[in-house]
Amino acid sequence: MRIITLLFVVSLFSCQQEPTYPPLEENTSHLQDQSLAPFYHGVASGDPLTTGIVLWTRVTPSTQLPEIEVEWEVAADKAFNKVALSGKVTTDASKDYTVKIDISTGLEPGTPYYYRFKALDGVSMTGKTKTAPQLAQSLRFAVVSCSNYEFGYFNAYARIAEEKDLSAVIHLGDYIYEYGPGRYGDTTIGRLNIPPHEIISIQDYRDRYAQYRLDPDLRAVHANHPFINIWDDHEITNNSYKDGAENHQDDEGDYKTRKAVAKQVYYEWLPIRDGAAHYRAFSFGELADLIMLDERLAGRTKQVDSLTDATLQNEERSMLGQEQLAWFQQQLSTSKARWKLIGNQVIFSYLDWGFPTFSINLDAWDGYPAEQQRVADFIKSNAIKNLIFLTGDTHSSWAFEVTNNPKEGYIPATGEGAFAVEFGVTSINSSNSNERAPTDSVLVHEKKIVNTSINPHLKYANMRDHGYMLLELDGEKARATYKYVETLRKRDDRIRTETSLQVKSGEVKLEVVN
Repeated sequence: MRIITLLFVVSLFSCQQEPTYPPLEENTSHLQDQSLAPFYHGVASGDPLTTGIVLWTRVTPSTQLPEIEVEWEVAADKAFNKVALSGKVTTDASKDYTVKIDISTGLEPGTPYYYRFKALDGVSMTGKTKTAPQLAQSLRFAVVSCSNYEFGYFNAYARIAEEKDLSAVIHLGDYIYEYGPGRYGDTTIGRLNIPPHEIISIQDYRDRYAQYRLDPDLRAVHANHPFINIWDDHEITNNSYKDGAENHQDDEGDYKTRKAVAKQVYYEWLPIRDGAAHYRAFSFGELADLIMLDERLAGRTKQVDSLTDATLQNEERSMLGQEQLAWFQQQLSTSKARWKLIGNQVIFSYLDWGFPTFSINLDAWDGYPAEQQRVADFIKSNAIKNLIFLTGDTHSSWAFEVTNNPKEGYIPATGEGAFAVEFGVTSINSSNSNERAPTDSVLVHEKKIVNTSINPHLKYANMRDHGYMLLELDGEKARATYKYVETLRKRDDRIRTETSLQVKSGEVKLEVVN
């Protein structure tokens, strides 16, 4: 009898063993640093509040687990002896095993914090972040745009990771590119896009983000600073708008489905607060408000094909859409901050590019002149001061005294007639003019279009280099410093400052300060 009972217990125990699951096979697994398991993609933070922050990670199991429990901690010290907040959450395949913690209260304003995650017997790397201040004497932001994995190494991200005392990294879009290998990149250095075709499905978009987030330089910058992200077009597909895109064809399925998939994966993989609208605003005390606009999916109507298009001036053509435009105007009119920063994907100020076959970019605000004029009129009629547009998209650096019509009422010597300034940031590594033409020719062209009769309000342009912009604010002035890397073709720590421009509080006249 005892033998029979013992056999029954052994048999019952065997039936209750942990279930087995098939292996998790990923197209990007060969890029993983095994020392970081299971947190191969590192950690990230974003959307800082005075008392909160969004924390992010991704747990990568070896098998297709139905659910994973994840612990998180936020501490005032790197050793985690002073834990401020902690908790547990679960993730699963429906979220691509990503984890997002939205902390709204419990942290101190303007304070650096350390954070980490634990899961599957592993501990993530330690991230560093910072809440937004209630009071600030000065602020420092890194401003970036347009990172294309296939065009080269992310040396600019690596240098931003080394910057000290940043309030945030403001990313103005094109965080990824949607193309297949060789379509828009440099395949000679071996950084080939995954998957090996244009991304359309949910798994395609997840693979592409996973590939980017496995890059050690992008992983480092996320681990060291909070990000504030907005999408441009390539997070969906080239020259996207609310109802379509230049790079979406009929044989690629339904555009609305593709757009929904792209948005879902963007929110899965970035440290951004979930919400009804992608456009949103952030307060950095009385010194600055940051207003992030969605100039792609919230309300943009289709681009026209040429300057002779009879519909170009139509009032109903819109960059922002009525709802976002009303919100934007309210943000501007109610802001009490010294500086009003506009996270702006495409150039707002008028720009004549000066090429024989290309003068006006109809994908930018110049392609939506009626709404561009409404925004300009609102700013001027409400006497809104200290307004700075921060702009990406063009893979070039710019500095404008902003006017949408520099040929009427604008005086270059004094800046009279301008109503804001605009700092455009070059790409992290997406191609610019001297990847298509000799550098000497590009320099000649810059001199042709800067501070001349073509663009009297354009005070600086660099159409040759890659890097980022450092924006520094205090109560008296705002300064933009343009920093450029030496090469994209290998990991390289060289960085140089070409120029800095500043504007004094209450003015719109740009000054070159070095």
